[in-house]
Amino acid sequence: MIIPDSPNRQKGHYLGTEIDEKWWKRYKQDKFFARGNGEYWFDHTAFFFRRYLTKHPIQISFATIIDVKIGKSHAGRWLLGSKVLKVIWQKDGMILSSGFLVARNQRDTETVMADLKRRVT
Repeated sequence: MIIPDSPNRQKGHYLGTEIDEKWWKRYKQDKFFARGNGEYWFDHTAFFFRRYLTKHPIQISFATIIDVKIGKSHAGRWLLGSKVLKVIWQKDGMILSSGFLVARNQRDTETVMADLKRRVT
């Protein structure tokens, strides 16, 4: 996979992917299990997140995204002050929720959420 060059790359943190929005049910396939710091970006087709020290990003196609929302915790981790961007999507008949820390304040997180929602709908 070639990593697309994108001018909107930002630093972030991947918190994991839940199955059916249950913090104790983690999705472990397709490199979605390992948490970590990295960078995220999106183009006209998908949301990407590449953890540092990895070559290939995880990718969530806009065609599979059901909803985008904000929460206080994700996959068993609570964040004090920061909000989690939750991308709700489907794969192989499962409803998955991937959590990302994309900004330190709620306003910036809401801006990213609104941009993603515009691209999904």
